[in-house]
Amino acid sequence: MAPDQHIIADRTLIRVAQIISAIFTPFSIPFLAFLILFLFSYLHIMPLAYKLIVLGVVYCFTILMPTITIFVFRKVNGFSPADLTERKRRFIPFLLTILSYILCLFMMHRLNIPWYMTGIILAALLMMIICVIVNLKWKLSEHMAGMGAIVGGLISFSALFGYNPVSWLCLFILIAGILGTARIILQHHTLGEVSTGFLVGLICSLMVLHPLSNILFRIFLF
Repeated sequence: MAPDQHIIADRTLIRVAQIISAIFTPFSIPFLAFLILFLFSYLHIMPLAYKLIVLGVVYCFTILMPTITIFVFRKVNGFSPADLTERKRRFIPFLLTILSYILCLFMMHRLNIPWYMTGIILAALLMMIICVIVNLKWKLSEHMAGMGAIVGGLISFSALFGYNPVSWLCLFILIAGILGTARIILQHHTLGEVSTGFLVGLICSLMVLHPLSNILFRIFLF
């Protein structure tokens, strides 16, 4: 292959990795989890108005509000998106996102939304707090933590609702592998940071949502 072809191939690979990272951003994970529940579980029988209210609350507090507050933070400080990849500059965006998730948790609790749905936000909140603490010394992959949380959620809801999760697990484990590879290609994370991030999300999701381990968290939610 000619040098020019190598350059074109490398640029294409990087562009694809950027697109994958943008699609599976950590902000989209809770909304995606609720969307899957409402479309592909018995929760699809709930009234459309109720589903739209829940999805609206989740979207506003887990995607819209963090995106706007981080954008304002960047503009005020003159940071580019690339600047926020540095570990020391990630704490304020993390804290802004955590605040949004706390507000979402409070809102869902006030709306009396069942614990197994509120628990999705609580699992994401716990995951982010652990990521903030770990990031004091080490840069974990929040993208992979989100994918780990989805896999843990699938396992937990399969035990709770009694369905076979194998096909969904295969799909999201494949997506997790693709996403982790994209993060490494973009040189945002190492293999260890990607793998540890996935484990953090998986464990947090299982602790909060799985019926064998979530007793303390159910007490907290109620």
